[in-house]
Amino acid sequence: MEKTIAQYQSVMETCQSLFLKKMQDYGTAWRILRPESITDQLLIKALRIRSIEEKGTAMISEDSRSEFIGIINYSIMGIIQLQHTPSGEEMDPDEVIRLYQHHFENARELMKAKNHDYGEAWRQMRISSYTDLILMKIRRVKQIEDNKGQTLVSEGVEANYLDMINYAVFAIIKIDYES
Repeated sequence: MEKTIAQYQSVMETCQSLFLKKMQDYGTAWRILRPESITDQLLIKALRIRSIEEKGTAMISEDSRSEFIGIINYSIMGIIQLQHTPSGEEMDPDEVIRLYQHHFENARELMKAKNHDYGEAWRQMRISSYTDLILMKIRRVKQIEDNKGQTLVSEGVEANYLDMINYAVFAIIKIDYES
């Protein structure tokens, strides 16, 4: 588990570094996006990963790893947007960083709990399975959004975003450390 936590931390640092650089370039322009639009961004990224996996090549320079980072960062943006009304106004960068770190930490704590119960079964999975699981989670989120957030017995949108974060982290760990 210590190895997993160290690797997870490394992925967190990579994702946060890119998020902060993009925030310097673009500010918090993403704050205008409604949660449904973020879900569609996640769909585009996951479908591109699946296309690359199936075709074996990519025509543009960003690879699957970059797209998994995008899934992590958009999922965190999605959680923030669930808790704050979309707005064209800039959000205080310090507050955004605090929220970003808080939600990524929540994802890591969820991973630790599930890792305890499942015994790191994720290490035996294929990266393509993470892609499929992310696509399934996106379909679930879209259905929940179409149902105006109402579920009978299922977890809500935030729980699905947290799972997508963790599946994407697992994929990056496998790409970076086990390829």
